[in-house]
Amino acid sequence: MMTIIRNSPIYYIDECFSAQSLLRAQAASKREAIERVTFHPQEVQLSKLPNGLVIASLENYSPCAKIGVFVKAGSRYEGPEELGITHLLRLAASLTTKGASAFRICRGIESVGGSLRVASSRENMSYTVECLRDHIDTVMEYLINVTTAPEFRPWEVSDLTEKMKIDKAVSSQSPQIRVIEKLHAAAYKNALSNSLYCPDYQIGRISSEQLHSFVQNNFTSARMALVGLGVEHAVLKQVGEQFLNIRSGTGAVRAKAQYCGGEFREQNGNSLVHAAVVSEGAATGTAEACAFSVLQHLLGAGPYVKRGSSTTCKLRQSIAKATTQPFDASAFNVNYSDSGLFGVYTISQYGSATDVINAALSQVKMVAHGNFTDADLTKAKNQAKSEYLMSLEVSDGLLEDMGQQCVADGVYHSPEVVVSTINSVTSESVVNAAKKFVAGKKTMASSGHLVNTPFLDEL
Repeated sequence: MMTIIRNSPIYYIDECFSAQSLLRAQAASKREAIERVTFHPQEVQLSKLPNGLVIASLENYSPCAKIGVFVKAGSRYEGPEELGITHLLRLAASLTTKGASAFRICRGIESVGGSLRVASSRENMSYTVECLRDHIDTVMEYLINVTTAPEFRPWEVSDLTEKMKIDKAVSSQSPQIRVIEKLHAAAYKNALSNSLYCPDYQIGRISSEQLHSFVQNNFTSARMALVGLGVEHAVLKQVGEQFLNIRSGTGAVRAKAQYCGGEFREQNGNSLVHAAVVSEGAATGTAEACAFSVLQHLLGAGPYVKRGSSTTCKLRQSIAKATTQPFDASAFNVNYSDSGLFGVYTISQYGSATDVINAALSQVKMVAHGNFTDADLTKAKNQAKSEYLMSLEVSDGLLEDMGQQCVADGVYHSPEVVVSTINSVTSESVVNAAKKFVAGKKTMASSGHLVNTPFLDEL
């Protein structure tokens, strides 16, 4: 008969082998379970309710969900007495609503590790929440409250006056923001001329009643889109049917943007001159807009290497022949629902501003005469496609792309369709886009020490 001594090294060795075998078996079991779980790529699902609300979702299997309400209520919809009201609405997103206090909204979202962000453009306003998938119900409650049931208590609105002043002061420190804002003000007679920021004379004058009136007229179901990433479409549709069926109709109707052209000059002591020269471009979603996008990348849309100087872009090559002073230049292109702006944006030393601006405009004229190769066109297309596709790799960019498309037209074009449209751009369409800029009525905005900056009629 054999006696097993428990303190024997042999016993410990056998015990270790048993434990290792068990761990290996458990690991193999887990691997098999993981292999059995397959994640099939999903397509964007789209629904449109009878009240006009558009609902779009994409199951991307992310542990975090991101949901946004996009509203066709940008600054272009502000009336003459409402200028700056969308700026105030951005800041008022965390105020007390009919269903939750400001403290409850802040504490409730933070307690689940979520976030609430509000942004606005000249076309739309967007309210976005992000959280772990397990807490979608919690953050959705606050998102619905903020977008459908604001109270705008007068004392809370009044407290935002200082925040508006600070926000305006911070934005005014950027010469790029100032030039682009004044560029729109000079280019249009109405609508798109409205600034993203509240005019100084309006700060503190916008009342709670005006806020309620603007929301009542613009925050209607037919002007909204509910978009989600990492959430089931059925859940999102149920939320839309129950809580966003608030006001029917298309809301307030504003006049179409009227391009007129003009000039703005801001003389100051800055030795760097920021100047933008544009003409009317193309409306978003059109084939012409795609041609302008390719033209932008053909001329140069900015550096593609971190801290790079885009030495291969045509604008920089043309300007480098005209001056030895430091400069920066890129093509400028923005598209809206009924108009757009296209041109060049330059930054130069005040002494060489004329040479830089004229050289940039001369390069666009050369493209209008067809002075580019098939290789240049292919390169520009690749850059345009890469920029678009890379923007969709980030959840914020994908959500914004889905929301803007849905709120504008009630449809969603897949990346494959957009890429195909870019591929279809021909040399002739790029030349025609450049000719439209050259022949079009110009708008110019400049800021800096403008002693050597040409006026618009001198270009």
